[in-house]
Amino acid sequence: MTIQTSLLLNRFQTSVFTELSTYKNQKKNQGIEMIDLSIGSPDQAPPFFIMEKLVEMIQNTAQYGYTLSGIKDFHEAVQAYYQKKFHVPLHTNEEILLLMGSQDGLVHLPMALCNYDDVILVPDPGYTAYQAGVYMAGANIYPMPLKEEEGFLPNLKEIPNAVAEKAKLMILNFPGNPVPALADRAFFEEVVAFAKKHHIVVLHDFAYSDLVFDGKKPISFLEIEGAKDIGVEFHSLSKSYNMAGCRIGYGVGNAEVLAALAKLKSNLDYGVFEPVQHAAAHALLYGEDFLKENAALYQERRDVLVDGLRSIGWKVKKPGATMFVWAAVPTGYRSTEFAYELIDRAGVVVVPGNAFGEHGEGYVRIALVQPVETLKKAVQRIAEANIF
Repeated sequence: MTIQTSLLLNRFQTSVFTELSTYKNQKKNQGIEMIDLSIGSPDQAPPFFIMEKLVEMIQNTAQYGYTLSGIKDFHEAVQAYYQKKFHVPLHTNEEILLLMGSQDGLVHLPMALCNYDDVILVPDPGYTAYQAGVYMAGANIYPMPLKEEEGFLPNLKEIPNAVAEKAKLMILNFPGNPVPALADRAFFEEVVAFAKKHHIVVLHDFAYSDLVFDGKKPISFLEIEGAKDIGVEFHSLSKSYNMAGCRIGYGVGNAEVLAALAKLKSNLDYGVFEPVQHAAAHALLYGEDFLKENAALYQERRDVLVDGLRSIGWKVKKPGATMFVWAAVPTGYRSTEFAYELIDRAGVVVVPGNAFGEHGEGYVRIALVQPVETLKKAVQRIAEANIF
């Protein structure tokens, strides 16, 4: 019997991450040591105070049932975190929604808001889950180019009026992945005005808000007057607290948008394991010192890697946030070609920028997910490869 897959599945291509992993493993099987700077997954464990809370709660035999939604303690912790960090008041029930990691919300919100053939405005380059969510909704992508000469902010004036009028949803991501850019208040004010004019819901992916460097402070989209009228913001505890495998995050903002997503999710899952919710609440309430330490760790890694690459002739700019470096490839190379060149000649794995969209061509994304000494070794290997 021949199994025929769906038309929806056929829209998805084999992930470049899978292809890189396969090629990397072929090299490893040949006895070649690889330094993997491709996947943006934290290499550190959560701090002890979070693990301690998790251990405490999993011994409670009453906590093994379905949770269905966020528990009271978790909602109150999110409310307190937002009030303290961004001075944004939130209603504990209507304006906060538990997610199984922010990606849960990213891929499902388009299904809750959009119909077949609707338009969704998506950053290009952008996180690959955005495309997946658009495809699952049967909608169409209208790419918003992120250009270096414009600070990697989308130029809303370049969006044709006919497209804007048809668009149902705009996705933004600052600080971003793969492009670690920061948005300013003026840009977000422009977004709010644009969204209100064209009746567009805004989804701001804020997963890297706690990894900001050089004394800078991230701006929540919801800080902007009127943002809550048209927008939501999604967070993850994966990067902030190294809880990637716990699969917990949350959405905040417009109550109607979150209610629509909650209705969809009520047909898809049964909530997040309660001990994980308690651990996450504990992190949000008592994790401020750890967040500073974690940001300092990634800032040190950034400085070691970028300074090292500059010393060998690779003109790389220092990102102001996130766990990524967005680096222009040397003249004469295409993104994918250069990524495989680094594997073959230096044993270093990075992601070609065009994996994140057409406008990612000419760049590679490098993840700061290895200790300082390993990053130094990566620089040394690239230097010895005589690429620059």
